Amino acid sequence: MLIVGLGNPGSDYENTRHNIGFMVVDELIKRSLATKLSSSSFSGELYKFKNHFLLKPLTYMNLSGESVVKVKNFYKIEDVVVIHDDLDLPFGALRFKKGGGHGGHNGLKSIDAHISKEYIRVRIGIGKPEHKGEVVSYVLGKFSEEQQKALPCLIERSCEAVEYLLEHSLEETRAKYSQKAAKQC
Repeated sequence: MLIVGLGNPGSDYENTRHNIGFMVVDELIKRSLATKLSSSSFSGELYKFKNHFLLKPLTYMNLSGESVVKVKNFYKIEDVVVIHDDLDLPFGALRFKKGGGHGGHNGLKSIDAHISKEYIRVRIGIGKPEHKGEVVSYVLGKFSEEQQKALPCLIERSCEAVEYLLEHSLEETRAKYSQKAAKQC
């Protein structure tokens, strides 16, 4: 299985809402003691743990599919899981689905164009800005102070869900780990 965390590379984007996929993959790397694979041909940071791969595309969000398809094709991987921020869910919500639309998310648009829509999505709610015109600055902005306090628990639960998904079905994972809002540790 290929597990992809979406985000943008560079210190300007660290700890932004759009980088929550990177945050989850970083934590999965720590938890699993994954081994970094040395290859620049994948346009991303690639790690191996057990029989699975963890990927952080370094192509910037809008071109994430380029990195995903390279790894998927090279290793002949069938199952892909993409961890991403979702504006349509309140902060801290956690949802799981296979396929569907991109909801305007440019990272998902790119992946859809390169590998089709038939992959599992781990959707992490980041909430919405007050006004539609603020979407870009909102997703590229830092979490609020209150959200930062809840973030470690949300990342932890997201990691647990992905680890569970490696051994269980999407339906079982959805039943056990879906949540409507952030929970306290």
